[in-house]
Amino acid sequence: MNIISLFQHVDVAEKIKNAPDGNYQIGVVIGSFIPFVVLIGIAYWMYNRTKKRDENGY
Repeated sequence: MNIISLFQHVDVAEKIKNAPDGNYQIGVVIGSFIPFVVLIGIAYWMYNRTKKRDENGY
């Protein structure tokens, strides 16, 4: 069930259109970018780990 929830499509434009105030809009935008930032962080960590391992000769 958790896997299905990860792939659900969220319509950000619809949420912003129905937003009660500006703070909600900012929260929706930030919340929509958090998963991408986390994935970029994990990819960067994996890249650096592999790079250091290659430099050390493992």
